[in-house]
Order: sequence, then C-alpha cells, then structure tokens
Amino acid sequence: MSLITKDHSLADFDEGNLTELFSTSAAESASQVEWCSSVEPRDRVHRRSSMIIWSVVGGDLIAMAIATFIALRLRDSIVWFGAGGMTGAFAVLTMLVWFLCLRQCGAYSVRNFGIDVIDYRNVLRGTLVTIGMTGAFAYLLDVPVSRGYFLLTYVIGAPALLVSRWVSRHVIFALHRHRHIRHSVVVAGDAAHVADIIRVFKRERWLGYDVVGVLTPNMMPCVQYPGIPAVGAPENALDVARTTDVGTIVFAEGSFPRSHMFNRLAAKLEAERVELIVVPALSDIAAQRMTMRPVAGMPLMYIDKPSTHSYNQITKRLFDIVCSSLLILISLPVIGITALAIKREDGGRILFKQQRIGIGGKPFECYKIRSMVPNAAEIKKRLIAQNQNESDGDVLFKMKRDPRITKVGRFIRRFSIDELPQLFNVFRGEMSLVGPRPALKSEVDKYEQHVRRRLDVRPGITGLWQVSGRSDLSWEDAVRLDLYYVDNWSLVQDFSILLKTFKAVFSSSGAY
Repeated sequence: MSLITKDHSLADFDEGNLTELFSTSAAESASQVEWCSSVEPRDRVHRRSSMIIWSVVGGDLIAMAIATFIALRLRDSIVWFGAGGMTGAFAVLTMLVWFLCLRQCGAYSVRNFGIDVIDYRNVLRGTLVTIGMTGAFAYLLDVPVSRGYFLLTYVIGAPALLVSRWVSRHVIFALHRHRHIRHSVVVAGDAAHVADIIRVFKRERWLGYDVVGVLTPNMMPCVQYPGIPAVGAPENALDVARTTDVGTIVFAEGSFPRSHMFNRLAAKLEAERVELIVVPALSDIAAQRMTMRPVAGMPLMYIDKPSTHSYNQITKRLFDIVCSSLLILISLPVIGITALAIKREDGGRILFKQQRIGIGGKPFECYKIRSMVPNAAEIKKRLIAQNQNESDGDVLFKMKRDPRITKVGRFIRRFSIDELPQLFNVFRGEMSLVGPRPALKSEVDKYEQHVRRRLDVRPGITGLWQVSGRSDLSWEDAVRLDLYYVDNWSLVQDFSILLKTFKAVFSSSGAY
C-alpha cells in the first residue's frame, strides 16, 4: 500500500479530505502505520548526528591539545633551532585557527565521515592551511615564537589528528553496523535501478542507510526485496518528506522523464528537513576522474581517462620495488618457520608454482607456499561437481571446506602466509603489491570481453577484493571491484588498500 496515492498530492486536499485519504480502509491504514513505524524519528537522528560531530570535534581538540602540550615541553630540546620566546598565547591562537581551518575545509561535515579518504584529506588540508596562516602571522608581526615549538606542534599534531579521525570513523562504522545509528532512506527510480541501490546499502551496512520504502513509477515494488514497500511514485517525494520522518531521499535513474521535473521538485524540497542524494548513470568511476562544468545551463560531466598507462605507473613500480625488498627481508623468518612445519607434517616440497596470467595476458610462474596435499590436482577433478554448489558459476573454483588443504595449510591460508613468496614476483615485476587477483589461464579463457580489462595492470598480492571480503565475495562483486581499481587507480588508494589488508588478514574473514 502506498502512503500517498500516485494521482494526488497534499496540495489537492484540505484537512478533511486528507483525513479521508488516510482512512480509506483499515488494511491500508495498518500498512501505512507499519511503514511509518519503521522510520527512525528525524529529531532523534539529528540529535545523534550532532553527538557524532561533537565527539569528532572533541577528539580533534584533545589531539591538538596533546600536540601543543608536548611541543611546549620539548621546544627547547631541538638545539639547532635555538631558544624561542613567548609561546603560551600563540599556542592558544594556533589551536583556535587550527580548529577554524579544519571546519572550513570540511573536516566536520557529516557526509564526509568515512567516505574513502576524503575526511583524512580534509584534515591534512586544514592542517596545511593552518601552518601557512600561523607561519605568515608570526613572520609578519615578528612574534618571537620558538621554531622548535612550531615544528613539533604540526609534526605531532597532524598524525594525532589522523589517528583521532581513524578511531572516530571506526566507532561510527560500528554504530551503523549494529543499527544504533541509522538513517531512514526512501529510494526513488525505476525498479531495476532502485534494486541496485538497495543491494549496495544492504551490503555496505557501515554507511548506516536503512531503506524503508521505494518510490517507483506506477508504484512497482522491487521483486528482489519484497519486504520493502512501494510507498508512492517519484513525484510523491514532497508528500513523503512532509508527512514522515524520512531523513534522506535517493533519486536513481528513471525517477523523472525530464530533468526540469526534478529541478522543480528539488526546489520544493529545499524547505524540508530532508537530504537529497542523486545517483547518476555513471557508476564505478572515482571522483578524481570527474570534472563538473556548467555549459549553456547544463551541468556537463567530463570524465578523464584512466591512469593505467600513464607515467604514474612508474611511481607505482618504484614503490613496489622498494616495499617488496623490505617485506622480503622481514618475511624470511616467517617463511623459514613455515617451511619447517610443512616438512614436519608431510615431508613434501615447500613452494608451489602455478602458471598465472599477468599484465597484457602474459603468463608467469606465481609462487606460493604449498598449503595442499601433494596430489591436489587429481583430487580437484572429483570435487568440481561439488564446487558448482558453492561457487558463482564456472569461473572460480573455491570451497569453504576444501579437503585438499593440510593442517599447516589451513593456518597459513587463514593469515595469508602462503602468499608471502609472491613478494619475489613483485620484485621481478610480474606482480604488484596491489592489483586485481592473479587469474589462472582456465579462468581467463572464460572471461567476458569487458572482464579482460583486469589484465591491463599487474595482478596484485592484495587488492580491493581482499579488503572487501576475500573468498566470501561473489564472482560478480570480485570483477566489479577489480575493474573499479583498474579504471580508478591512484597511489593514495594503494596506501589505503595496504593498510586495510592488515585488518583483513588478522581478522581472517573470508580466508579459506
């Protein structure tokens, strides 16, 4: 049942007619009450959002205060900078300017919390602006500030702010995942696009978006999600915003046949306490590749080409060489202990070599520590039929309880120790630290044409697939993540994936 009928809006009814509309039948009223009761009260959501903002502000102020205190105590320990003059008043001014710069750079915008590296970037940008402003102020007014204090404040303060933000976002993610904080969302658009958005929101629970209803043409419900009611058509969004506590309305493709219809609705929604989100037809394209330019009254979106073949790949290769060299030295003792354990268990060979397909479709020998019984290839033939029940088709072979894995193998797979020899593949240039999963030739032969873009870059030891669920991912999701990485590579993203890999490895989620 719909909350508002498709052919009417609140403007068409006076108080008496509106009462009549909402009491047309007992069944419809019960459905409306049930739907409205699932919506989180808007005032409660705003109070919780305010608490989140003040908690983040408090964490940042503590981080700045700690950095300032340490800098004041240790400023004279940096001998080559010499002793400084008055710093107490300047320290208070610095914290005030720092906070204002962070705020102006969007560090306290709720919509930026936890989104990729945007909040980290805003913190660093605000810190850099603060350094420039306080440095210019001290120089122009000839303030006798200790250079040791000035250096220590930001050398300590910037990492402290990043740690504070990391803690804050993970606390917020946990609250979202456990539904302690949730944002009631209505999604508008045609049924197919609405279902795609609902699937993302249900998968990424850390976003805190709880879809409570959909607005579809002709009020067509989503077949994939029968538990989410169709509460009207897209043109009823204003009625939903006025009569319910829905805090967010997401407009997808198919919401309106003409762009001016959405513009008129958006203008009416400006006075309502509801957030509008528009999901464009573009998908899986990183923001850094998009440039919005108004041309002749039309917002044109320019899309830059992927940086897969640009000079940036030289930087990526140098990064791989340096990091793989260091990681090889660190991992040698772990590889040695694992080798002794394997020899003690079955006396077989330590390393397992398998041909994989690398960049440009070129085959290479991929190294791993053996985690299966010596005759694993023969046993696999008998397990293929059983695997069909677990995998997402014929492309990947994966089993949660693969009988071929040894006792030592199960442990080293759980913590990805079996993949440490691939650091030698990285050093030799056959792989990268971060990239798509290295595929078998039998898998590549079954690729659809668009999936072959995974071969445009070096395969990686880790990647978006690893930090997003590892073997728990479906084939479709694994491909989507790999193609997103290929099309939207950046060095910052590589750093982020490497940091998330440690968490994925030690949590051992999806490892089998």
